[in-house]
Amino acid sequence: MKMQPSCTVLLAIAVIAVLAGPILANTQNSQQQSTQTTQTASSRPTPDRPEGVNPPVKGGKDYVIGPDDVLDVNVWKEQELTRSLQVRPDGKISMPLLGDVQAAGLTPGQLAQNVSDKLKKYLTAPQVTVILTQINSQRVYVMGEVTRPGAYPVLPGMTVLQAISSAGGLTPFANGKKIFLMRDENHIQTKYPFSYKEVLDGRKAEENLPVKAGDTIVVP
Repeated sequence: MKMQPSCTVLLAIAVIAVLAGPILANTQNSQQQSTQTTQTASSRPTPDRPEGVNPPVKGGKDYVIGPDDVLDVNVWKEQELTRSLQVRPDGKISMPLLGDVQAAGLTPGQLAQNVSDKLKKYLTAPQVTVILTQINSQRVYVMGEVTRPGAYPVLPGMTVLQAISSAGGLTPFANGKKIFLMRDENHIQTKYPFSYKEVLDGRKAEENLPVKAGDTIVVP
């Protein structure tokens, strides 16, 4: 008995449907699992990240605060008294309850103790911390044929060579043999020579002086 063409087509379709059923089911399951995984991943809470946190600079515990330095003054459990303050040109900071407080000339630890002592009139056992966040008062000035002339913070142990490096190094037009450092010593301008190549190769390492606040390095 010969099968009609239409029966053959129907039989082929039935076979394909039987074979494709598990494949479609597996595909749908995979898609559902993928969707669930994506939803689960997207629903996971992201960890909290602190914002606006200023890391302390490395001024050292003996660093003496100066005008224009920026301080974080923290009074424990007293948000109204906790704030970031810039030291004024007269060396003082302004705080609620206390008004003007002398900051320049003190270390952060000394200033914290002074603020704590003054707050004892208003609070019971105040706990105060002072963190130096920006050093603006201690600067060295690098002028002339360097990549980025300007004022740079004096870091602990910084030398003339390191100050020049902070300014991006010498330009191709610099005269490395005639560099000098100008320093105010007892209101007298003292000039110290610095030979770039001879300092680098160690022949005149003694010229690589530690810089001080207010020094000016001139690169002709």
